Amino acid sequence: MLCCVALIVAVFTFYSGVFRNDFIAFDDNEYITENPHVQQGLTWQTFKWAFTSFDRSNWHPLTWLSHALDQQLFGLNPAGPHGVNVFLHAMNAALLFLLLQRATGFRWRSLMVAALFALHPINVESVAWAAERKTVLSTLFFLLALHAYLRYSRTPRPRLYVAVVCFYAMALMAKPQVIAFPFLLWLLDYWPLDRIRSLNIFSAAEECDDTVPWWKRRTTWEKMPLLLLSVISAAVTMKVQKAGGAIKDFGRYSLLLRLETALISYVQYLRLALWPSKLVALYPHPTHLYPAWQVGAATLLLVLITVFVLRALERKYLAVGWFWFLGSLVPMIGLVQVGVQALADRYAYISFIGLFLMIVWQIADAVRKAETVHRFLYRGVAVAVFCWLLALGLLTHRQVRYWHDTRSFWLRTVALTQDNYVAHRGLAAFYHKQGKTAEALQEVRTVLAIRPEDTYSHLFLGDYEHSQKNYAAAIQHYQAIVREPGFPYVRAQVYGYLGYTYKEMGQSLQAKENFERSLQIDPKQPAIMIQLGVIDQLGGDTAGAVREFSRAMKLQPTDVGLLLLANALLEEGHSAESDNVLQQAERVSKDIEKAEARAKEMLGEK
Repeated sequence: MLCCVALIVAVFTFYSGVFRNDFIAFDDNEYITENPHVQQGLTWQTFKWAFTSFDRSNWHPLTWLSHALDQQLFGLNPAGPHGVNVFLHAMNAALLFLLLQRATGFRWRSLMVAALFALHPINVESVAWAAERKTVLSTLFFLLALHAYLRYSRTPRPRLYVAVVCFYAMALMAKPQVIAFPFLLWLLDYWPLDRIRSLNIFSAAEECDDTVPWWKRRTTWEKMPLLLLSVISAAVTMKVQKAGGAIKDFGRYSLLLRLETALISYVQYLRLALWPSKLVALYPHPTHLYPAWQVGAATLLLVLITVFVLRALERKYLAVGWFWFLGSLVPMIGLVQVGVQALADRYAYISFIGLFLMIVWQIADAVRKAETVHRFLYRGVAVAVFCWLLALGLLTHRQVRYWHDTRSFWLRTVALTQDNYVAHRGLAAFYHKQGKTAEALQEVRTVLAIRPEDTYSHLFLGDYEHSQKNYAAAIQHYQAIVREPGFPYVRAQVYGYLGYTYKEMGQSLQAKENFERSLQIDPKQPAIMIQLGVIDQLGGDTAGAVREFSRAMKLQPTDVGLLLLANALLEEGHSAESDNVLQQAERVSKDIEKAEARAKEMLGEK
């Protein structure tokens, strides 16, 4: 109990700066501050939306519900969600300590692993980033599932197995980062649970009985329901992220580039574990192949470590820790590329547990073997360990400040990375929101210098040029967007912008063509239908105008739209229907005179 309390106190001490941080305009707005569903708090509608929504290219209902609960408890005070993240991280550290202590019987080694997990600055991103609630919440259920499995492995009862399945399902519903769970259980069966003799499932024997075929062993079939959950979660995640445009095709990142990036990223993670410097929220994915020597050196290092841990069979923890690190990172290593990052600190949250376990157990065994000088060696190691943890804690405390506010967040990211167009784009959005148009334009042009096809930068410049009535320049930027595949709803929006631009230029034919393309991609746009109706009516096609206005009013009745429909019906000679629509407009409108003025303006009347 004292060890758990010490871990919790250490987490709250070194993460105390989180309570002074603001929300960051990097997913925090989409997840929390500007999300209308989350803003409702815990309601039946929120529950329904959470379990059916594919918002942000993810399906994680428990994460959405946790954000909604934050909103109900704390409103938009950032200290509340940040404090919950710190609490969850502290609980995860305590649960990890208890799990290792109960599984191995080693208290101080387990405490050291949990302390490294609690204080390593690589985990700051998962804790200090309010929108990354999904990582700490998913890990909480993941560790509870491991605790249930530990009890089940010693007392195989159905209710304990059901607890394993339920906790694992909840972990997946918070974030599908844990889909390697069945594989990790197989590692724990090897050590420290000693339920199998070898990491080779085909030669492993259950309960020291070599005559039991592998497919009949409990250690095999008990993983099948969990594996099925992993497959279902992976399929749903792929579908959702592909629909949201998060998954990048091989035209953007070739298979060879992805393989090279995966190898280099594994080595980068090893470096960050031992030397956690220059930690940022986004490490840009390369667009060109790496030098051959880098790929060769990374491959050689990974092969040498793998061979070493497999040859050290008397130290089973080395193989378990190493393959825990490798295996748990597979879903996020980039073979299926999601987003624009090569690696991310948050991906190491669970994976680094394996590295910490290897390091601590190896050092402890080495010290234990040096029996002749153990008294002095133990003291020296204890002092070194304390200094190591203190240094990590101080680095963590400093890293928390990186997440203090949006401006400092993006400026530091730009300073510590090269050609990071996402960071420059984030700065542009921040300056634009602050009304600093010149600074925003400078950042946007920097983005296009790095990535000429960047959709959001072209959209920003298109809107800016449109506002300055530089229509030709605006059209050029909009057309650069619609030529790019992917992001269908963005393309639908931009086709609409092209339509408005051509309409203001007096080119009705081109305007109508682009409005129709927008509706082909996204048919539920009443505003676009109204614009088509206006073009038809001004062109003398009142029947087409009636058709377009009617479609729009079925989707979203508005006073202006109803007045336009009534006017078109009257021109068609349907006076009775026109009167009915006028009466409906008067019922809907809060200011019918203002609506009439707007309708006349759209039709070019004074």
